[in-house]
Amino acid sequence: MNLFRLTLIAATTALAAPLAMAQAAPKLKVGLMLPATGTFAALGTAIENGFRLYVAEQGGKLGGREVEFVKVDDESDPAKATDNVNKLIKRDNVDVLVGTVHSGVAMAMAKVAKETGTLLIVPNAGAGAVTGPMCAPNIFRSSFSNWQTGYATGEAVAKRGHKKVATITWKYAAGDEMVAGFKEAFEKAGGSVVKELNLPFPNVEFQALLTDLAATKPDATFAFFAGGGAVKFVKDYAGAGLKKSIPLYGTGFLTDGTLEAQGDAAEGIFTALHYADSLGTPRDNAFRLAYAKAYKLQPDVYAVQGYDAGQMLGVGLAAVKGDASKKGEFAAALEKAKIDSPRGTFTLSKAHNPVQDFYLRQVVGKENKSTGLASKALADPARGCKM
Repeated sequence: MNLFRLTLIAATTALAAPLAMAQAAPKLKVGLMLPATGTFAALGTAIENGFRLYVAEQGGKLGGREVEFVKVDDESDPAKATDNVNKLIKRDNVDVLVGTVHSGVAMAMAKVAKETGTLLIVPNAGAGAVTGPMCAPNIFRSSFSNWQTGYATGEAVAKRGHKKVATITWKYAAGDEMVAGFKEAFEKAGGSVVKELNLPFPNVEFQALLTDLAATKPDATFAFFAGGGAVKFVKDYAGAGLKKSIPLYGTGFLTDGTLEAQGDAAEGIFTALHYADSLGTPRDNAFRLAYAKAYKLQPDVYAVQGYDAGQMLGVGLAAVKGDASKKGEFAAALEKAKIDSPRGTFTLSKAHNPVQDFYLRQVVGKENKSTGLASKALADPARGCKM
């Protein structure tokens, strides 16, 4: 073998080595456990759209690794949650879990994530336990706690002069916790909750409860429903003639992503949430334009929460150069971060729940328009978190 050939082989080998290393980085497996069917299907779609939009803006990579999605329809069924999340972790070997909408399902996800050490980002479900007793260094939330949304609404309703309020919601973790947050703020301001009404999830037979509301004659009604349930409740409330005599308030999920279907029945309703249509900031304007171009739809709060779950994952992975096993460094980066969200910049509490502003919104046409702040930099109390 002559000297020229030896030199050529050596040069080729030297060039191939870094190329092979660059190609060796495995794909980042993201397990999307979201509802694709049932009452919350549209919410799951919006979250996934938002998450995918952020990944697309990064060229399909986070932390230098190409993102691969593995999807499971959680059907908003807590009974199937543990099996579903274990499939993603043990069968599909995902690096990170993203999910979900239903609080009961999210609590099962958090339990498994805590036991296995798998990174989990919750892009909607506000179950207090996730960033309370179940809090862990590897568990994060890009959305809200149920307490936060209820508390902010309670503050807003009290400021609007109401003294006696009835509450109505589904009887499950999210409904219970939102009512508890509402009561805490409303009673602290001198108000009184005179009746608490509920029905099992996802039941939408409201007539008997609306009759009870009419007989109770509160100053106002506080409600939590979402998705298809919110559409029917708002229509039934107006149809029963209550809208004119008993003002309806709710956490923002009552009218977010539902206005087209609710039509005139939603007009004028006040809600509190950490996002509103037409905030008018450069960051939100850019997001709304990009989302509309990508999906031919207007984004809602669920899309924002999905987008910010992507942002949070990106921040953490950038700090560990794509190595999702470095959970301590991943968490440390997010605990210091300021997330530049379309909703406005937010930080994470020690329990990894957003510390964020809540807007008082009013339905005007097909928009939830901000009328100002309901609560500034509201932090969840994270009761029971020992991290």
